[in-house]
Amino acid sequence: MIYPRLHAYVTKGAWLFFLLFTFTLNAQQTEKQLLSGTDSKNTVTWDFFCTGGRNSGKWTTIDVPSHWEQEGFGTYNYGRDYVTYGKNFQFADEQGKYKHTFTVPDDWQGKTIELVFEGSMTDTEVKINGQLAGDIHQGAFYRFKYDITDKLKFGEENLLEVTVSKMSADHSVNRAERYADYWIFGGIFRPVYLQAMPKQHIAQAAITAEANGSFSAEVTLEGLEKNAELAATITDQSGNIVSQFITNAKKKDKKVVISKKLDEVSTWTSETPNLYHLTLSLERKGEQLHEIHERFGFRTIEIKQGDGIYVNGTKIKLKGVNRHAFWPETGRSLTPEINLNDVLLIKEMNMNAVRTAHYPPDPSFLDYCDSLGLYVMDELAGWQNAYDTAPGEKLVKELVERDLNHPSILFWSNGNEGGTNKELDDDFGMYDPSGRPVLHAHHRPGNSHNGVDTDHYENYKSLQNKLKDTLIYMPTEFLHGQDDGGGAAGLTDYWELMWKSKLSAGGFLWVLSDEGIIRTDIHNKIDVNRLNAPDGLVGPFRQKEGSVYAIKEIYSPVHIEKIKDISNWNGELQIENRYHFTNLQEVTFDWKLVAFNAIDNPQTGYKVVNSGKLNGPDLAPTASGNLHLPLPADWKAQDALMLTATDPHGEEIYTWSWPIQPNQKLIKETIMAAGDEASKVEDQDSVLTISGGKFALTFNKADGKLIRIKKPSGPELSFGNGPVFTEGEISVKDVHYEEKDGKAVFKVNYNGALKYAEWSIADNGWVTLDYEYELPTGDYAYPGISFDYPEANVISAKWLGKGPFRVWKNRPQGRFDEHQNMYNDTHTGATPWEYPEFKGYFGDIAWMEINTAQGKFYVVAKEPNLYVRLFDFYGISGPRGYPALPEGDISFLDAIPALGSKLALGITGNAGVYGPMGENTHLDGPVKRTLYFYFGILQD
Repeated sequence: MIYPRLHAYVTKGAWLFFLLFTFTLNAQQTEKQLLSGTDSKNTVTWDFFCTGGRNSGKWTTIDVPSHWEQEGFGTYNYGRDYVTYGKNFQFADEQGKYKHTFTVPDDWQGKTIELVFEGSMTDTEVKINGQLAGDIHQGAFYRFKYDITDKLKFGEENLLEVTVSKMSADHSVNRAERYADYWIFGGIFRPVYLQAMPKQHIAQAAITAEANGSFSAEVTLEGLEKNAELAATITDQSGNIVSQFITNAKKKDKKVVISKKLDEVSTWTSETPNLYHLTLSLERKGEQLHEIHERFGFRTIEIKQGDGIYVNGTKIKLKGVNRHAFWPETGRSLTPEINLNDVLLIKEMNMNAVRTAHYPPDPSFLDYCDSLGLYVMDELAGWQNAYDTAPGEKLVKELVERDLNHPSILFWSNGNEGGTNKELDDDFGMYDPSGRPVLHAHHRPGNSHNGVDTDHYENYKSLQNKLKDTLIYMPTEFLHGQDDGGGAAGLTDYWELMWKSKLSAGGFLWVLSDEGIIRTDIHNKIDVNRLNAPDGLVGPFRQKEGSVYAIKEIYSPVHIEKIKDISNWNGELQIENRYHFTNLQEVTFDWKLVAFNAIDNPQTGYKVVNSGKLNGPDLAPTASGNLHLPLPADWKAQDALMLTATDPHGEEIYTWSWPIQPNQKLIKETIMAAGDEASKVEDQDSVLTISGGKFALTFNKADGKLIRIKKPSGPELSFGNGPVFTEGEISVKDVHYEEKDGKAVFKVNYNGALKYAEWSIADNGWVTLDYEYELPTGDYAYPGISFDYPEANVISAKWLGKGPFRVWKNRPQGRFDEHQNMYNDTHTGATPWEYPEFKGYFGDIAWMEINTAQGKFYVVAKEPNLYVRLFDFYGISGPRGYPALPEGDISFLDAIPALGSKLALGITGNAGVYGPMGENTHLDGPVKRTLYFYFGILQD
């Protein structure tokens, strides 16, 4: 998806990056000099020595920033190796020793010079010209720095020596960061740079900007020798000055608070990410001593106990996802482009929030959350164990001081799932004067904090109970997405309950992407550590899976009620505004009436017959009303209606599609029109053959199954060995042929739930199969019929129905359209991660074309709501695949199973724990269906 505003944000992000890592023309600003590259694609070569594993024991070179595993050194470790190795990582004590020489400008003499590391895994010892720069830093995901002013040589080369230990000497750091359910790496993985400031300088400005226009900043000063002034200028996104003011600073002041009340401001929300800029200048008698720049937004966050979470006085619900900072080629060493695209991807799914599990992200990711609009839960590392207090205090300070001016951050998260040291709760506020709430992302009872229960992975019943409690409930992980499970499977039930419940504040799905690393030690193959890492809604390279499209519809802020009977519909849609800050007047709607390409057209698609555009109705956030589409008088003559909603920024919210015609009219009737010649029957001993035109079908009279298909050209099709009933045993009662409607019909009557199957062939080659079954009243997983066909012969599938990907009973979303997928044998989460998924259940099929090495064949459904199952697949892998599959290879079904997750499987083995849609389909009474087949190329 390409956002119309994308260029502006890329430009803005690139400009901020340029400012950060270049010399400035104004010597009174902070000057910066890169020692490493800017990111994983723009690196600098340093000398390197690895102490263990591959390419160890010798001095060579390495690109910085990077992980040494991805550069061909050391040993790969997954965080759960401690289970295998008894908490002793194999070779995990390896170290990387770095050397790099640099010079500093002569005019930096007399300035304060700091050496800054944005991230290094894990313990990092730094020397400048043989002298320790300071204490060894412990903690992998945080910015840390040293004042090295007195250790530098001006006009000469300086030697930087860095020793990075993959594991920490502090056991609590290892427990918090390394004994975790993710890949662990070694190395300097974020940029390293120098920054020079005047001796009298502004060290930091901690901004508090409220929705009512109140602005203040707690300014930290260093080295102030005499009284001075702080001059503040606030500008809007267009560069217009909105306020200027001056505050006095006294000699030796360490902290000065500046404040101002602005009359009118544009507030920051995920829907309206309005940003401002602060220029703060330290001056004395008109002479500038130092100047800094900060970006911020006017935004108020409040937790109202027993009620909900409020932004700018409005109650919100978070449609969130967890996100690890990860890329298959480079691990956690990323680029601004990767961070930008992840924010765009999350926004594309109509989400409004992200949790930075299980550690703080790159600063550029937060920059894009600010500018594009995503609420953020910024997390102190701690997977299921916490930092001890001593190292934790230092890391909280580093986390908060780096990130505090991002308006996108609503909460600080003090660790994950038991990785919470409650002694650190108060530390966040020591460095964040805005008073953001601190939460615990947990899965243990009694660990709620600040009135918010974030308990993980509740089932539907316990979710209902949670929402009857007195605490706000906002799971920071739910619907675990391993393989194809979780994610959007069950989300409709969960989200409808969350949306309508007073105490729900939404939640965060687990997780955005599969974490497959390209292993440089095994021929660059992707490794997901078996079942540990493929938990994502998208693949490692962000390949979209079926849940992406379902989430986009479920989380759409324009909610449209189902049209119950389009044949009697008056063009009026019942809609609900599920925005928090946007009136639907700001949303535009484009409708179009379409005619789909014919079944024999080699191209998928449609022709637009008529179209129109209108603004949304005047509906305030959370209000419901109607949207009337001004359709032409002949709209019912067209194939389908499509409606696209576009948000105020020009980005698609969602496109809905409704078939108008019955299935038989959705294909061209001339294709299936029979001539005068009736089908013929040939009865031979144990088999019976019916023929029409140049086609013939042969059946086994003993079991009534199709055993041979003769067509006018090409090899015979191996489609057959059916029909087999999918929900119980059947046996043949009798087999005969009869005249019906002027043509010969081969009929099989059965004992069991399947009553009969009637076959006939028209002289144009189209085959008709009528069948009826009746099961005892009850709930069923996949009632219908199946046939065999060798999967190895299949090339592609094309269909008119829901898509573009497969569906489950509790993930039925999809757009009714023409779709096409090429065959692959990829199970979600398995090598080689080719998407989209080919095999699965496909919904609302009007017709489907299967292209094979033996030629094409087609199936057309006379009645609506047909599911087609393609081959063997499972939603969740393991010792036994789940859910179970019907017999056969290709099935025609009136219901399909729901999907749970690996967690639901461990609890009950079924998806019913995830809500009403997770239960099997209830049947009461007989089911009749007619399917039409064509076994060949339609031009034959």
